[in-house]
Amino acid sequence: MAAILPYGPPANSLLDPGDDPYNPLRYIPSNTLTAIAFAVVMIIALIQTLCTFRYGAKWMLAMIIGEYTYLAGFGYRFALHYEPDSEGIFITEYLLIVLSPCAFIAANYVLFGRLSRHISCTEHVLVPVRRLTLIFMSSDITTFLIQATGGGMIVSPSLSQRLTGSHILLAGLVLQFASFLTFSCIYTRFLYRVYTLERSVWERDKEQQWALDWRALAGALAVSCIGILVRSCYRVAELSQGYQGHLATTEAFFYALDTLPLLITISVYIPFWPGKFIENGRKNCGTGG
Repeated sequence: MAAILPYGPPANSLLDPGDDPYNPLRYIPSNTLTAIAFAVVMIIALIQTLCTFRYGAKWMLAMIIGEYTYLAGFGYRFALHYEPDSEGIFITEYLLIVLSPCAFIAANYVLFGRLSRHISCTEHVLVPVRRLTLIFMSSDITTFLIQATGGGMIVSPSLSQRLTGSHILLAGLVLQFASFLTFSCIYTRFLYRVYTLERSVWERDKEQQWALDWRALAGALAVSCIGILVRSCYRVAELSQGYQGHLATTEAFFYALDTLPLLITISVYIPFWPGKFIENGRKNCGTGG
């Protein structure tokens, strides 16, 4: 990594944040953009909380908890606007924003397993469902811990430790991207096999309204996966450039390639809340030819 966080006495970054070595962002976060993101995430989190009480699917709680920690990250961006040189505020904000999506990923892992059981097509999952969920949840926890370790090290006063922490954080993001890309490929294969080999299952809900068609939920999961993959590509590229790279020091990239994809990732479940589709019991779908 070419650049890491500076460490030393604060400068007056409000005068010229782009040239202030003690302002890690090299810009003053826009309170307007932060307020919009904060409001949208809060609305999504509250709606999904209500959906959990009304429709069930408590196994999606990981996503909701992640939304509230993600919300806290934007809360710290307000503080960063007024104290852009505060390393403590920056690190807290950065870790909350970067690590919260691990919870979104975990929720998608669980949802895939539930969906495959719901339509009784677990045989089309490349790996046994229970093992698949365990493997990818373990991967998610591992990459979370790697990223958290790296993030904790970049606040060290030691230059070598900060550099090492940056490399560890990048490694965690790369591993997370590789893991989720593999998961997405397995999910795509699953949908293809159900479509081609289980036509009766694929079309079983075609007479139902869209809000009750299992394919709508399958599509929502696919959209959610795409959002996470876009965001992961951005974070890997950003950290590869370093904290003073163009991606890291341009606020527009943060909102266009990180915030927006993640908002799509979580908001897609508002009209397609899994609890509306997947009940406690398992429907007998049969097997088509």
